[in-house]
Formats: sequence, C-alpha cells, structure tokens
Amino acid sequence: MTSIIDLVQSAPAAEKIRSTQVSFEFFPPNNDEMEKTLWASIERLGVLNPRLVSVTYGADGSTRERTHAAVARVMNETSLTAAPHLTCVGASRGEIDDIARAYWDMGVRHLVALRGDPPKSNLGYVPHKDGYAYAADLVSGLKKIADFDISVAAYPEVHPEAPSAAFDLDNLKRKLDAGASNAITQFFFEVDTFLRFRDQCAAAGIESQIIPGILPITRFPQLLRFSEQCGASVPDWLRHRFDGLEDDAETRAMISASVAIDEVRQLHAEGVDQFHFYTLNRSELTFAICHALGVRPPKKTG
Repeated sequence: MTSIIDLVQSAPAAEKIRSTQVSFEFFPPNNDEMEKTLWASIERLGVLNPRLVSVTYGADGSTRERTHAAVARVMNETSLTAAPHLTCVGASRGEIDDIARAYWDMGVRHLVALRGDPPKSNLGYVPHKDGYAYAADLVSGLKKIADFDISVAAYPEVHPEAPSAAFDLDNLKRKLDAGASNAITQFFFEVDTFLRFRDQCAAAGIESQIIPGILPITRFPQLLRFSEQCGASVPDWLRHRFDGLEDDAETRAMISASVAIDEVRQLHAEGVDQFHFYTLNRSELTFAICHALGVRPPKKTG
C-alpha cells in the first residue's frame, strides 16, 4: 500500500522548489500528555530551521501563563525564534505593555498581534475599557514599547465580523501602517482565493509580505468547526475527498498530505516563498509537506 513517504517522494518537481521559508504555529498544552506531544513536535520540526515558531493565546487571555511558559522554554532550550501571540482581549493597556516588556527582556523580538476572540459566553467583541481596542491599536502600542517584528492576521475570505471586504482590507492596511511587518492569512484551500486576495492587497497599496497560512487536515470534522468559526470555506471537492474515511486514519493522512502538497506547490509556482503552518501541535503532516517543498534538515557532513 502507498505510504505518505512514497506520496511525498513522488511529488513532481519537488527538487526544483528552492529558497522557501516556513514558520510553525503551536498552542500551549494544558496537560502532561499534550506537553509531551508539543515538545516532540517542536523537536521534529525544529530541524527544518523555521523562520519562527508562534505560540497562541487563549480567546480571553486564559492561556496567558501557559503561553508564557511555552515561549520561555522555546527560548531557553532551543535555538528557535519564538513569536508569542498577544491579543487585546481581557487585559488593560498597562497589562499588555508589561507582558511585552517582559518578552523583550526575555529576548523575544517577534510578536503576533491580534484583536483576539471574545470569550464564548459573550455575544460579541467588546473592547476592554482600559485596553487596546483593535489590532491596529495594539500594533502601534507594541512598537512604542520596543522595535518588535510584528505579524498580524489577514483574511482572504473576509473576517466573519467585517461588514464588507473593503472594510476588512482597510483594516489590514491600518495594522500594517501601524508598524506590522507582515501578515499571516487564515487558512484556505482554493489557491485562487489567495491569489485574488494578494492582488487586492497590492491594489490597495499594501506592499508588506502576505504569508499564506496552511492547515494540514488531521480530522475533517475539526476542520469544519474551524471553518465555521473563522469564515473559511470548505470546497465541495475537499469534502468529497474525505467522504467515507471516518474510520480510515491512514488514508485520511495520505489525502491530507496530497491536498496540502498540491496547494503549497501551486502557491510556490505563483511566487510565494514563505508559508505558515497551523500544526495543531502535530508534526507528521507538516514535516511531510515541508519535505515536498524542499524544506529539509541540513545534510550531515563528515
């Protein structure tokens, strides 16, 4: 039976793909077993020399301490570049500024600045009365703290709360004009979706790097929940590929690798040379996709 390795090695023209940078997103673990999985994944993917590894922040700031602990361990025990997430939710400006200063003192130079999602019990986002109202405000404030390299979020299919695509694009420009250096997109599955968005950004005068976010599919029902929350569409052809594989983990993994490898190869052919992977703290599929991209561990010498 065909294996994932066979699939990856047979990907056409993989050897022609060069000069590609990758970054990986992880979330802080909440139990010992998840912590083991996280650090095994970081160790596995770390050999690919990622541009950075980001660590997420809970919807209401609930993972603040666990995020900080994970970032500290990355900084102390690896040579990787850590990029913690910071959000506007659930904290005053003073609290966020103190967190940013502590990160800078720790040696962190990269941040991911987000508005953040409201707690699930809330009906919608309400800015903290003493906080940063939106991501553009947060970026501006962080740049006053120190000269951080800041990434922000972009939505090729429009943020689900945005009143229009034009408003959403203007908001992205505000974040970049406030001092962010690049934008990482929400995941998507149609390459044309990203290419149209990139063209729209260029037409709006956005010159910053727009980095596509790639989600390797580990569990399809989980993907459907994610897509409902963030406004990313799941095309019919993708649903069809996973139909009937609920109890076939091996075939699901091969389909997932095939879908993502095809996506990143098409994007690279269109001039994309940076990719951000939403790993969900798993390394297997992301490592295989990177291998097909030509992103591999340095060859041992001697």
